[in-house]
Amino acid sequence: MLARRGMITVTEAASLADSQAHFKALKPWWDVLMDYLLIIMLMVSFFSATLLITMDKVVCMPKPIDTHKNKTDDLSKAGFTYSSISREPGHLTKLDYQQYLYVSVVCYHKVVPWQSKYFPYLTLVNTLILLVSSNFWFKYPKTSSKVDHFLSILSKCFESPWTTKALEETSDQPPPDHTRLKSSCTRSVEYSSRSPLLREFPFIPIQLPASSILDKKEEEQAKALFEKIRHFRLYAEDSDIVYQVYMGQTIFKVVKVTIVIGYTFSLVGSFSFQHICKPDIQNLMGYTLFICTHNLAYILEKLLLTYILLVCLYAFLAAYALFWLFSHQLKSYSFEKNHDGNVFGDIPVVKNDFAFMLHMIDRYDSLYSRRFSVFLSAISEGRLKELALNSEWTLEKLKEQVNKNKGHCELVISMLPAIPIAVYDLTEIEVLKLELISSANFLAAVSRLKRLSELHLRHTLVKTDPDAHRFLQEHLKILKVWFTDLEELPAWIYSLKNLQQLHLSGNLNSSNNKSIRLQSLRGLRNLRVLSLTSNLSYLPPTVLDIAGQLHKLIIHNGETVLCSLGHLKKMSQLTNIELRQCQISKIPGALFNLPTLQNMDLTSNLLQNVDELGTLQRLRNITTLRLCHNAIYCLPPTIENLFNLEELTLSHNNLDNLPTTLFNLVKLRHLDISHNHIKTIIPEIGHLSRLELLEISSNQISFLPVELFRCTRLRSLYAGHNKLTNFPSEVRQLSLLSTLELTGNNLTSLPVDIASCLMLRKGAMFIEENVLNMSPMKLRIKFS
Repeated sequence: MLARRGMITVTEAASLADSQAHFKALKPWWDVLMDYLLIIMLMVSFFSATLLITMDKVVCMPKPIDTHKNKTDDLSKAGFTYSSISREPGHLTKLDYQQYLYVSVVCYHKVVPWQSKYFPYLTLVNTLILLVSSNFWFKYPKTSSKVDHFLSILSKCFESPWTTKALEETSDQPPPDHTRLKSSCTRSVEYSSRSPLLREFPFIPIQLPASSILDKKEEEQAKALFEKIRHFRLYAEDSDIVYQVYMGQTIFKVVKVTIVIGYTFSLVGSFSFQHICKPDIQNLMGYTLFICTHNLAYILEKLLLTYILLVCLYAFLAAYALFWLFSHQLKSYSFEKNHDGNVFGDIPVVKNDFAFMLHMIDRYDSLYSRRFSVFLSAISEGRLKELALNSEWTLEKLKEQVNKNKGHCELVISMLPAIPIAVYDLTEIEVLKLELISSANFLAAVSRLKRLSELHLRHTLVKTDPDAHRFLQEHLKILKVWFTDLEELPAWIYSLKNLQQLHLSGNLNSSNNKSIRLQSLRGLRNLRVLSLTSNLSYLPPTVLDIAGQLHKLIIHNGETVLCSLGHLKKMSQLTNIELRQCQISKIPGALFNLPTLQNMDLTSNLLQNVDELGTLQRLRNITTLRLCHNAIYCLPPTIENLFNLEELTLSHNNLDNLPTTLFNLVKLRHLDISHNHIKTIIPEIGHLSRLELLEISSNQISFLPVELFRCTRLRSLYAGHNKLTNFPSEVRQLSLLSTLELTGNNLTSLPVDIASCLMLRKGAMFIEENVLNMSPMKLRIKFS
């Protein structure tokens, strides 16, 4: 019935109240007071309008002209007073009731001023306008969507269990022991010293470890909330429309109430109870003058004063709001400044509408923005991921990832947000490889990994607790780090006093950026092996600080010219040197001053003439020489001076012949001259009695000398992709031969003597199937 009459039902009123409550968090105290004032103003306006509608009228009495002529003249000039009339005797008017009604209506419209008739309606309209303007930013489409989204996220942040846990970690007091309380009819509740009433719950608490304070569903909801806030921040900081609309509506309210105050003050004293009416209806009534009373004049004037008082209070609050808007930087918000550092310290300053809404939230209750900050912090997000990680990567799952590599027990952890806590229970680990871990931190529990001696960090910045740092100093022997920028290098690596091998791979070239430089390596007192994979222009000065203690230096330089190699002579203890892709055009002279040098690797450079090899005779201990992937076109005869040489690698060069003196290196065990232009192998090769491996593939050799097969220690012979037309039967002398490659030649068949090589098994001889099919049956049976 009420709905048919157009009245508001209780349900509709409750819905309206809920709608206003939704926005209360964005209403500062002055907006709340102004809303209450508007409600009172609205009640005053409704009350005044109701009185006008139901009771507003005038009562008029005629005044005979002949009886009171003198008084009439005085009244018309000086005004009528009730006291003067009260002394006059009464008289009969001879008017009926309908005539009185007619006169009252006519005089109401003729003599009652407009403010007495329309003031309540005007106040009602002004109040409604102010009411609309106060909530305009909640209704305007371009702002309401952003405000609704913000409040929706805010409520979820406030209710999230992760918010409580994260804030406890940032508080000055240590977090209380958590007890997870469960009931079949309620959601889980956390007990802490801050909520002692939870002790009265009738169900029994169940103790759970801290890592399981959030269940799986709560973890997923928190992760989704982080992602939602990340997107909302980009959206909210893109413009300042909410700030502009709120500023506009505040200015409008100030201007509006100023106008209202101006004209309402002018109405004070204009309400009159008594009026003289001359309606010009003497021919109908017989009277010219009527004395009328307006029955609502007194109460309307009191209501006007009340309304003015309310408007003045409203104007003061609106002016204060405008002052606050202009006196504060509301399009910038710093959590650290606004909360005295009692939040996560990594939250950047927010801008525009996001900042403005956070300022408004602080005017209501700063706890809201503090709880919101939890989901803006990368540290907080990292801790949440770490919590979820520990629940997912259990000890049993990690044990499945452990494997054996070269006799060492190793664990590879890749692309995880942090190091699972269960890793510290794998006490058998010797090698730990961390790859693309976004927030890695070694806890003191790493000391349980007593066998850990090798650590690999691939684009992973690892922080350490003091106890963990001390453990790594004592136990870590090998460290390999891959990085893009030097900032990814943890500072603690420079103090690993027992480290023996350090492998660094990343940008170390400081030619264009002087800030790129290694810190001092002097703290690595036991370092013996240093490997640098980079793009160096010169040897870093910090490397020279430890030059006297290095035994092995490896530099892979990525086709960048490495200059100033003269400093290498300071490395007096060096036994192994590897300079690859350094754009070296000749063998550095500094190497000749390293008497302890045993292995030299100059692979992938620009060497053409290596006449300097003759002067290497001073390096009596050199046993390995690798010069592959260069442009060497000949070898000097003086190469025979390297009489202790055991391995010589010359593949991928431009050699077309070999000097006879090469074969005087009787200690050679490994000779690789593949991928050259050599046409002939001279008989002197037979002098290499200790030769075990010979690689001559991808040349232009047309035959093999029988003297080759005097090298009875030969185990591997690679002669593929040449121009061989037959294979010597003397191969039977190679009793230790276990690998033979002959593919890509002009062979039509193989000698049956190959079958006499008892160490040569099926799968270790490489030859085309058609050649094997044309060979003796004995070979086909053995190698098919």
